[in-house]
Amino acid sequence: MEGVSTTPTSARGDSSVEEKTGEDYGNWDKESLVKRVKQLEKALEKRGTPPSSLSCSNEEPAKIVAAAAATVSKTGTSNGKKSKKDKRAAGGESGGKKVFDPSRYETRMIALKLAYLGKNYGGFEYTQMTNVPTIEEELWKALVKSCLIFPENPDAIDFSPFEYAKCGRTDRGVSAFGQVINLRVRSQKKVDRRKKIKQNQEDGAVTQETRPEGDVEMKDAPAKPDAELQKEESKWDPIAGEIQYCKVLNRLLPPDIRILAWAPSTPENFSARFSCRERQYRYFFTQPAFSPMPSSLLSPGLNNGWLDIEAMKQAAKMFEGLHDFRNFCKVDPSKQITNYERRIFESDIVEVTDAAAALPYLASAGYAPPPALGADGSLPKVYYFHVRGSAFLWHQIRHMVGILFLVGQKLEKPSIVSELLDIDKNPRRPAYLMADEVPLVLWDCIFPKLDPSESGAAPRERQEDLHDPAANINLNMKDDGIDWVWAGEDTALNLHGSSGLVNQMWEYWRGKKMDELLSAQLLNKMATQGDISKKLIENIKPEKRSAEPQKIFKGGNKGELLGPYKPVMKKDRLESPAEQHDKWARSKGFANAEEMKKVPGWHKLVRANKRKAADIETASSNGE
Repeated sequence: MEGVSTTPTSARGDSSVEEKTGEDYGNWDKESLVKRVKQLEKALEKRGTPPSSLSCSNEEPAKIVAAAAATVSKTGTSNGKKSKKDKRAAGGESGGKKVFDPSRYETRMIALKLAYLGKNYGGFEYTQMTNVPTIEEELWKALVKSCLIFPENPDAIDFSPFEYAKCGRTDRGVSAFGQVINLRVRSQKKVDRRKKIKQNQEDGAVTQETRPEGDVEMKDAPAKPDAELQKEESKWDPIAGEIQYCKVLNRLLPPDIRILAWAPSTPENFSARFSCRERQYRYFFTQPAFSPMPSSLLSPGLNNGWLDIEAMKQAAKMFEGLHDFRNFCKVDPSKQITNYERRIFESDIVEVTDAAAALPYLASAGYAPPPALGADGSLPKVYYFHVRGSAFLWHQIRHMVGILFLVGQKLEKPSIVSELLDIDKNPRRPAYLMADEVPLVLWDCIFPKLDPSESGAAPRERQEDLHDPAANINLNMKDDGIDWVWAGEDTALNLHGSSGLVNQMWEYWRGKKMDELLSAQLLNKMATQGDISKKLIENIKPEKRSAEPQKIFKGGNKGELLGPYKPVMKKDRLESPAEQHDKWARSKGFANAEEMKKVPGWHKLVRANKRKAADIETASSNGE
């Protein structure tokens, strides 16, 4: 079957190779690091050297820790005894059970569509630079624990042996309801060893196959006829006979990370990153944006939290089309990106009609919005900035939303968008603030069915065509070309059972809904209890200010007092991308970015120099 392979999903090397006593902890997850530290501490105590007695200036601790690590590595525990896991592997405990043997099973390339609420995570991509877990870290632990992948070192997060790709790299705090990844995982289908022997015979290889201990050795077994092999192959159902990937992973993942669907087959040359033709984002916000001040207490000309939605819609439409978005992103000099053109298929402000939680006091005298804003009916209202595009730059959407909020607060005109898109007139970005991260959602990733003329092209080439001004682009890519198996389509109980996806999310949602309901009731009660017209304390002198501070909304839970407002086009300008690239190149020892790019493999050279500098610093701190 297409997509299924007899290659094991294992990155383990030969078991006969002696383990190294030294470990590279650079990509270990924090949970594994803590366990390792505890193991080493116990080993040090066993040797009569408490960890608290070690000094950074002494050379002996390094030798002692190395010896402790060697002890743990050889025995599996810090007290010299073999662990239960090691005993089971040797067949010495639990009735002679053996470790899971992945070589018995075929592997297959699949795609997974997943959703997560990103507020409590340090972004999607794994990094040690954050003090909270990442989505990839949680995925890795679930994949390893479920025996869907078999890395050489389960503690070290490294997806590269498994042909892994991700569609979007959401930042810290950002959520996704349609993220897509692809990777090679274990299949439920067992390897037909007779078929493997037949293949070896055809390839001229030695026809000898030894199964794990306790199994029958198959040597020079007669190969099955092709017709018989094909008949057995056709009996296996690639969906009904397969592992229920969604169910297995959802049992192990945190409740705010869910696998929604899996794809049993993917198009030729599929890459979740480069095959994606459209990414959809939504940025949610309320109307009013923040708690409005009673009109009797508000100074003239100051923003009261109510947004001009029509002005925001007008500004949003100016993003549509192919534009250079260098003034709507954050530049990462290490990437040395030179093309900032991106195509936006659709950009708009949309009301969420079924998400309002009524706060009646907002419609009362003194709080109600101006009639011109048209904010009638139940309040507050919920809206989202809807944007569909081929690809996006770093923090691009948050910068776009930051400008839209300034327009909505009447601090800028809608024309500010077209001004910033004019890079000939404005080659350097003004230092304005981007919107907060939590309300942003990667809503969906679309992989449309391609014309036969496009199917043979490499994924990266197809994506670059979207940025070609002369390209004939289909702007209405509604149909997904991947045949997803959604949770519940395999068996209904996986969606609506007691442990089904809907029931799990209902429990999570209801807890949050009760928090919202109770806080809304308390807020409305607090806002309507006092009578501010009484003024029981008289003769309070107003504060003297040279200029009234303006409260600015940038997507968070409150407006921020940032002093007198300074228009975007009058703010200080940042260095241009080219200037930032040259500055970064000089910091790495090159004359400029152009000279750096002439050096073959400059990326690897920069990384090697960084590791070398880190090793020197470590050696220096240890007194070596």
